[in-house]
Amino acid sequence: MKAARVLWLIFGLAAVGLGIIGIFLPLLPTTPFMLLAAYAFARSSPRLHTWLVTHPRFGPSIHAWHAHGAISRKTKVAAVVAMIASLLLSIALGLSTAIVVIQAVVLACAATFVVTRPEKPTGQAQAPNDS
Repeated sequence: MKAARVLWLIFGLAAVGLGIIGIFLPLLPTTPFMLLAAYAFARSSPRLHTWLVTHPRFGPSIHAWHAHGAISRKTKVAAVVAMIASLLLSIALGLSTAIVVIQAVVLACAATFVVTRPEKPTGQAQAPNDS
């Protein structure tokens, strides 16, 4: 196996690990890590890529993103709530004003990106597990 493929494989496995941790930690998003893992596995392991994109839990989100750049409403709400919670936690911990302002600007940009993605392709039914 070439060195680049090994690095992509390690990156993909790390992304899956972080995505799984994100299932249990509300401030760590799962979907972006699974998208990164799919990207990395496509360059390193066809078997792991197939497993991930056909996974009953992660596959539909990955397919919607790749095919249409779409993010489900449920995922959008979870992402924005996590961003707000993260900002509120920073304020509650008493981080410096400069840090909180920088964090607020970055999170506002990220939230704008997430919220402006389509939820489903026009004229198509939404998948049953995407709400």
